[in-house]
Amino acid sequence: MRQPLAFVKMHGAGNDFLMVDGRLPAAARLDARRIAALCDRRRGVGGDGLIVVAPDPDHDFAMSYYNADGGEADMCGNGARCAVAFARAIGLAPGDACRFRTRSGPVAGRWEGGEISVQLTPPRDLRLRLDLGAELPFPAAHAVDTGVPHLVVPVDDVDAVDVARWGPLLRRHPAGGPAGANVNWVEPAGAPGAPRRLRTFERGVEGETLACGTGASAVAFVLCRLGLAVSPVALRTRGGDTLTITLDERDPDRPRLHLRGPAAVAFSGEVALDD
Repeated sequence: MRQPLAFVKMHGAGNDFLMVDGRLPAAARLDARRIAALCDRRRGVGGDGLIVVAPDPDHDFAMSYYNADGGEADMCGNGARCAVAFARAIGLAPGDACRFRTRSGPVAGRWEGGEISVQLTPPRDLRLRLDLGAELPFPAAHAVDTGVPHLVVPVDDVDAVDVARWGPLLRRHPAGGPAGANVNWVEPAGAPGAPRRLRTFERGVEGETLACGTGASAVAFVLCRLGLAVSPVALRTRGGDTLTITLDERDPDRPRLHLRGPAAVAFSGEVALDD
């Protein structure tokens, strides 16, 4: 009889993931079809993605991230923070600081006052003030890759955005690059002293998520580059949590983004993997 797959369900600011110890024999049976089935919110466990944490010869651990459609992605900011907490719990990163491998490059993690921060790979491919075309109701967008490609779209009121309508169109817009991009709407002005609000449509999930760590980081970086914000930048997610992004420019050629926020366990369990 095949062993069931043990998992821990975690979320980072409402962005939820199935966390799997890559040392378990059942983890070797995970493939795109099974991962998509597990992430299905009606027929499976449910999640925005699945993360496998495994030993790595050169780092504390390796993080492999899979979107809800079963496809492997380069990076996930909120998932990375959950991976730090999960790796600590299973003994792969026992200290307060760690370094781990992702497909987008090495990432550093740290426990900070009950929350977790991760230092993302340097942002790249920044393109400001892109014309989206007359057929869309947004005058401009900005693009940057913070581990995965993102479009940042300033709006006056994020609640007024029809994400279900415009998300699929912008997710595949040429401005986001050949592979498409996650799309983030943000209120750039914000109330004095209050976090700016944002909403995100994620590729791979193909829908709006309650939070997106690399998306929040992309928004913060773009706002700083436009002179509309200064570091650290606090952003209020759709789920009501606050993510704080600090921009480190001590090396102007390689700016660094530090993403800080909560990472919590929802529940744990076991699930049979079908054939």
